[in-house]
Amino acid sequence: MMFNILKSTCLILLLLILASCGAQKELTENQLSSTVLDIPTYNMTPLVKDLMAKMTLADKVGEMTQLNIDMLSVGEPYNLVIPNKLDTAKLRNILVDLKVGSILNCGGHSYTRAQWKNIITTIQDYAVNKKSTGIPVLYGVDAIHGTNYTRGATLFPQQLGQASTWNPELAIECGEVTAYETRASGIPWAFSPVLDIGRDARWPRLWETYGEDPLLAKTMATSYMYGMQGDDISDPEKVATCMKHFLGYSVTLRGKDRTQAWVPTRQLLEYFAPTFQAAIDAGARTVMINSGEMNGIPVHVNKEILVDLLRNKMGFTGLAVTDWEDIGYLVSRHRVAKDFKEAIGQAINAGIDMAMVPLDASFPVLLKELVEEGVVPMSRIDESVARILLVKEELGLFEPMKPLDTYTEFASAKSQASALAAAEESIILAKNDNNILPLDKNKRILVVGPNATSLNSLNGGWTGTWQGTDTTYNTPGKMTILEAMQEEFSSIITAEAGQEVRAASRADAIVVCIGEMPYTEKPGDIDDLDLDDDQIELVKSLQATGKPVILVAVEGRPRTMNSIVDESAAILVAFLPGDEGGPAIANILSGDTNPSGRFPITYPKSSNDLVTYDHKGTDLVHRDFSMDAFNPQWEFGYGLSYTTYDYTNLIVLPNLNGGIDVSVTVSNTGTQTGKETVQVYVSDLVASITPSVKRLRAFEKVELAAGESQTLSYSITKEDLSFVGRENKWIFEKGDFKVAVAGLSEMISL
Repeated sequence: MMFNILKSTCLILLLLILASCGAQKELTENQLSSTVLDIPTYNMTPLVKDLMAKMTLADKVGEMTQLNIDMLSVGEPYNLVIPNKLDTAKLRNILVDLKVGSILNCGGHSYTRAQWKNIITTIQDYAVNKKSTGIPVLYGVDAIHGTNYTRGATLFPQQLGQASTWNPELAIECGEVTAYETRASGIPWAFSPVLDIGRDARWPRLWETYGEDPLLAKTMATSYMYGMQGDDISDPEKVATCMKHFLGYSVTLRGKDRTQAWVPTRQLLEYFAPTFQAAIDAGARTVMINSGEMNGIPVHVNKEILVDLLRNKMGFTGLAVTDWEDIGYLVSRHRVAKDFKEAIGQAINAGIDMAMVPLDASFPVLLKELVEEGVVPMSRIDESVARILLVKEELGLFEPMKPLDTYTEFASAKSQASALAAAEESIILAKNDNNILPLDKNKRILVVGPNATSLNSLNGGWTGTWQGTDTTYNTPGKMTILEAMQEEFSSIITAEAGQEVRAASRADAIVVCIGEMPYTEKPGDIDDLDLDDDQIELVKSLQATGKPVILVAVEGRPRTMNSIVDESAAILVAFLPGDEGGPAIANILSGDTNPSGRFPITYPKSSNDLVTYDHKGTDLVHRDFSMDAFNPQWEFGYGLSYTTYDYTNLIVLPNLNGGIDVSVTVSNTGTQTGKETVQVYVSDLVASITPSVKRLRAFEKVELAAGESQTLSYSITKEDLSFVGRENKWIFEKGDFKVAVAGLSEMISL
C-alpha cells in the first residue's frame, strides 16, 4: 500500500534532513570559477560498468537523448491521430536504430490508464527486446499536482496551495499519492517539484513554487519529495523526482517567463540555492536546468553553475536534463551558438547529461559527430551515460515492471480524502468582518462570478493539458464552487452574466468567485497585476446593493484588488486548490471546516509595490521619509480562523551550540477546534550586510481543541542565523537579535 510509511517516521526523517541542511556550504567567487572536480561525479555499479563496457558510441549518445512521444506516434507532431496510437516504423527508428534512451510527455492531453499501459509496455518491449543493448527507456512526465496526465487521477492543490497549508505532513501525503498513481500509469520519473523561490508576484509560474521564503519552501518541498521517493526509488510505488529549475529561473527582471535575470552571487547562494541544496541532501536524483539566462549567460552552457556549483560544491551526483528545446534555443533565442551542432557541444561540455530535444532526432547523430571530431571528450559522454544508467538501475527498470492492473488504490477514497484535506488547509481566510463567516446553511446565497462555474480555474495549468484550459479532460464527478455550494447549502441563487445585481435583491449574502483562468509558462505572462476591470466592476456593483459580499479569489498569483477589499465583508484566497477545491471552499463557507491556511507570499496592495516580507530596512522609507512604506494587502504568514488563539510565556535563551532556544505557549481561546501555525521570526539588529527586518526561522502547525494549550519548543542554530557575507561566504556574526512569535518578542545577545 502507498501509505505504508508511518507519518511519525516520515516527520523524524524530515527533521533529520532539514537539520543536515543547516550546515551551509561555503561558496566563494573563487570556488564558483573553479573547474577542478573535487568529488566523484558518477558511480559505476557492477551493472552500469558491465553495460558501458559493451556499449558503442551510438548506444551512448542515444541514451543521452530524450524525445517527445509525438515522435513515436501516428500523425505529425502537435497534430496526432486521436486517440493517440504508436507508429511501428517510428518506434523502430527512434528506439532501435537511434537507440534513444528516454521519452517524455503525452500527446497533448491526458490518457486513460489503459492507454498508458499500452504505450509504456510497447515502448519498453522495443527497448528491451529489440534494441541491441536491451536498456529500458526512462519515461518522464510532468506530474505537477498529482498525476495530472492520467484520467481520473487524484489532483491536489498546486505547490503554492500546498505551501499555504504550512503543513509538511500533508505535503508528504500529496507526494505519496502522486508517486503511487504515476507508477500506476507505468511512469517512473516525475518532473517535479519546482524549487524556484517565488519572490516576484508577476511571474506566471509563481503558483508552481512553494512561496517566497527559503525555509518554508525547502521544508515543504523536501516533505513532498520524501512522499514521492521514500527511502528507495526502486519501490514500485515510488518515483524519481526532478528538481526544477536550476538555477535563478524565477527571478527575471521583468517578471515574465524565460527572460533575463541578474542575480549576484551572494543573493544566489542565500535565497535561490538553499531549496536545491535541501533537495540534494534529501536524495533528489535528477535536476532540470533553467531555460533562461542569468547574468548574460544561458544556464544551459554555464559550467560554473552546472559543474562547479551544482556538482562540486552542492554535491549533486544525479542526472541533469535540459528543459524543452533549450539546446535549440541557444541558437534561436540566446544566440550564443551559430547552429544546433555547436549548441549541442556547448551544452554537453558545460555539464548537461540528457537533452530534451522533443522533436529533433538529429541530436544523437550530431553529438556522435562532435565526439568523433574531438569537440566533446569521450569522458563527458561516459560521465553522463553512467549517471543515466545509474538512475535507471535505482528505479528498478532492469527488473520486470509491476503489473499495472495491481495498483488497486488508484484514485481511492483515501487518496481523495487527502486531496480534500490539503485543499481545505490551503485556503486562506483573509478577512471576516463581524464574523459574517461561516454562513448559515439555510440563508439565501447568491453565487456568481467567472470562477464559480469553472473546475479548470480550481486546478490551473498542467491539468489534462499543458495550459489546463480544456474542459474535455476534467475529472468526471468533481464539483465547481457553485456545484459544491448547492450540495452544502439549502438555498443557492444563480444569475446569468449581467443579471447579478437584480438577483442580489433575493439574497441574504453574495458569494462572488473571482480570479484567474488557467495558464502556465510564457502564455501566462501579463502586463498588469491588477484584477481585471470587469471583475472589479462586478464586485463594486454587488457591493452597492448593500448586501454582504464575500469574495472568493481563485488564482495562481496575487491579483491586486485593493479597491474592492474594504467594502467586502469577507475574503477567501485559494491558490489553485485542485479537484477538491469546490467542496473545500463550500465546507469553509458553511463552517464545516475551520480555515487554517496562511499566506506563503506577501500579497501586494498595488501592482507596483512588490516587496517580500524579509525586506530590508531601506524598503521601509516612505516618500515623506517616514518608516511605514511596507504596507501590503496581506502579510506573509497571515491568515484568520473561526476560533481565536493566544500566545504567552515566550522564553528565549542561548543554547550550548551558540544558537537560540525558543519556547512559547499557544492556547485556543475560542469555541471550536482549529489548526494554528506557530511562526518564529528572528531579526538580526546589526550586521555587516544590511539585514532583513526579519526572517522565518522555525514554524509548526498544531491542532488545538477549544480551551486547549500547548507549549512548543524550537532550537535555532548558529547556521540558521548565518548569512552570505561580503566575501560570498556563509558567516555568523555575534550581536543582538530580536525573536518574535505572534505579538510577543524578546531580545537576546549572542
